[in-house]
Amino acid sequence: MAPVSPDPVFDLPHPFLHARVVRADEIDEYNHVNNTYYVRWLDDAAWGHSTALGLPVEACVALDRGMAVVRTVIVYRRPAFLDEAVTVATWLLPSSSRMRVRRRFQIIRDADAQTLVRAEVDYACIELSTGRPARWPPAFQASYDILPDVSAAMGQLEAL
Repeated sequence: MAPVSPDPVFDLPHPFLHARVVRADEIDEYNHVNNTYYVRWLDDAAWGHSTALGLPVEACVALDRGMAVVRTVIVYRRPAFLDEAVTVATWLLPSSSRMRVRRRFQIIRDADAQTLVRAEVDYACIELSTGRPARWPPAFQASYDILPDVSAAMGQLEAL
C-alpha cells in the first residue's frame, strides 16, 4: 500500500521541514552521503522542530529534562550526492506514555522528490542531572502536541 498524504511528496500531513544541501565532508569513499550523516540530519531536524515548538536545548537544560534516544529504525532507499538539496521532514507520533515520544522522519531529494530515507526514533524523557527516566514536565506536554490528522494518517502507512 502506498503512503497517503495530502502532499504527495510527504508520507504524513503537516511536516516540520528542515532544508539542507549535501556538503563535501558528508561524502564517503563511495561518493555518496555516509549513513552516519543521515542520523545527524535527523537530529538536526528534531532539534529544529523542538525549537519551533518552544523547546530549544536551553529550555530543556533549564528544566533539567531531555529526550534520550531509545531506539532508531532507518530504511535507506536511495543515496544522496554532493551539492544536492534535500529536505528532512519530521512529525511527532502518538504515544500512550508521558515519558516517551516517537518521531517519524522522511528525507527527500528536492530535485526529483524521491524519498531517500525513512526513519522512526523513539525517545525517553530523562532527568539530565541524573540520566534517570522522568515524567514530562508541563512544558513538554504543552509543546509536544500530536496533530489529529497525523494520528489518523498513521493508520494508513506501512511499517518501516
